[in-house]
Amino acid sequence: MSATTIPTAAVTRPWKARLRLEASPVQVIAALLVAAFLLAFLIVPVGRVFAAAFAAPDGGFTLVHFGDFFRTSLFIESFWNSAYVAGMSVVVASLIAVPLAVILARYRFPGAALINTLGVLPLVMPPFVGAVAMQLVFGRNGSVNLLLMDWFDVRLSLMEGLNGVVFVQALHYFPFILMNLTASLSNIDVAMEEAGQNLGAKGFTLLRTIVLPLALPGYLAGASLVFVKVFDDLATPLLLNVTNMLAPQAYLRVTSVGLGDPMGYVISVILVLVSVAAMLLAALLLRGRDYATQQRGGGGLGRRSLSRGGMVLAWCFVIPVLLLVLAPHFGILMLSFATVWSFSPLPDGFTLAHYATVLRETPQFLTNTLIYCGVAGLIDVVIGVTIAWLVLRTRLPGRRLLDLAAMSALAVPGLVLGIGILRTYFDVQMPNGVSLATTGLMLTIVYAVRRLPYALRAATAALQQVHRSLEEAAENLGAGKTTTLLRIVVPLMVGGLAAAFVTSFATAAVELSATLVLAARDVDAPLSYGIYVFMQSPAGRGPGAALGVIAVVTVAICTFIAHRIAEGERRRRSRGHNEA
Repeated sequence: MSATTIPTAAVTRPWKARLRLEASPVQVIAALLVAAFLLAFLIVPVGRVFAAAFAAPDGGFTLVHFGDFFRTSLFIESFWNSAYVAGMSVVVASLIAVPLAVILARYRFPGAALINTLGVLPLVMPPFVGAVAMQLVFGRNGSVNLLLMDWFDVRLSLMEGLNGVVFVQALHYFPFILMNLTASLSNIDVAMEEAGQNLGAKGFTLLRTIVLPLALPGYLAGASLVFVKVFDDLATPLLLNVTNMLAPQAYLRVTSVGLGDPMGYVISVILVLVSVAAMLLAALLLRGRDYATQQRGGGGLGRRSLSRGGMVLAWCFVIPVLLLVLAPHFGILMLSFATVWSFSPLPDGFTLAHYATVLRETPQFLTNTLIYCGVAGLIDVVIGVTIAWLVLRTRLPGRRLLDLAAMSALAVPGLVLGIGILRTYFDVQMPNGVSLATTGLMLTIVYAVRRLPYALRAATAALQQVHRSLEEAAENLGAGKTTTLLRIVVPLMVGGLAAAFVTSFATAAVELSATLVLAARDVDAPLSYGIYVFMQSPAGRGPGAALGVIAVVTVAICTFIAHRIAEGERRRRSRGHNEA
């Protein structure tokens, strides 16, 4: 063999040589398993939705279905209605969140910690549960309007049609803007504010020209998230009997006309494209601008004391906001105990019968939720750790594609994924004759796919905090990479992984869009499906509210546990750093 033979072979097969040098069999197997999972339950189902939207009757490519969409007045109306609701929800949410964030970040305000806690409370309640409660409180014959008619002979149309959807969605999702904007305001260097003051800017001018522009990344992050969540939401419009929006139309086409109808897939594609476009637009608005400051190590904007008049104005804003935040929770709680609540400001009486009914007659809703969401959380943790390990600790070619594929689930609405799963696996029959697509197993997998991005980011953050020297020490003592991962790395990540599991569990427990598409039998249905079914009739609203309270309590407990785990992990690391 000549001296030039080996280099020539290496040149002709560079990827094989690189794979042998940079990847172990365990790494390759782990990557293949994760890729197979994402391919089977995310990429292929969504791909089949896109394929069906562009498929001609003879199997070729066509744009005819999209032409039909844009020629149908109902679909055009639904598109603009969805855009209007999403856009106005961002506006109304901003009117609530921006002043509240400024008050909390810039001023010494009594009860700021409590206000921060109550400010994120709407996220604990599923929006479709909040929709029913808001009808009871602010609806045409709700408590507020009955009192206004009695006292002033006026009525507020807050819950009518599209504006009702805007009101509910804005109140539910404004914490996304509040949390992101508050964090951005807290990270602004106080020197930037002082420089503006030295140039003569003060008051609202300083806020408008210096402070808020520097906090724009946080605001846009929250606003784009609100827009996408509202645009894709299915359950809230359905419960408010508003069907002339895109997500309800897609659901009705698939469930009423059938899987062979192309319009359901066309609408699904448009939902995905609008979600991606909203995220890209937020990124483009920040492109080419510098929002960095020279601050390091905390501090943020200097907090100042409010004058007596300023304090009065601030409370005049904060108190109504807090009343709005708490209104759905009080409404659903009273409904769950109410004997009769109709055409009266408060229930006629109170009972525990609704809780007895749901626990006696439909215990499977709670049991299924605990099983499905618990297993989905475990799947997310395992896959999240695997992808994070492959990306951060190996040199496996294509590892970042796994990360990108897993994170792409953020841009896929639950409705679209549910429709894709239904189209892909509906013809696959289980031994009992039930379609695989409508089983509890598939619901569990869909919940896992939908929440995987949250667990992945948590796992990545946790692994980044584990120093490589600890792994190198274990390997120097003879431990293999897999043993090091399982015996050293994972135990050190346990705090972050526990928080990731709880987050996945809590958010999956109130998933409804995909559930409505895939749940075919009550015996296999989770809590969110039970709430929706009960809420369809006035007689079932009491038991539905009881299930809603159970869902809220479940999510609240999970959120509290995640917070305590994160705080405990932060304190542990802080103690370790100080001792070092």
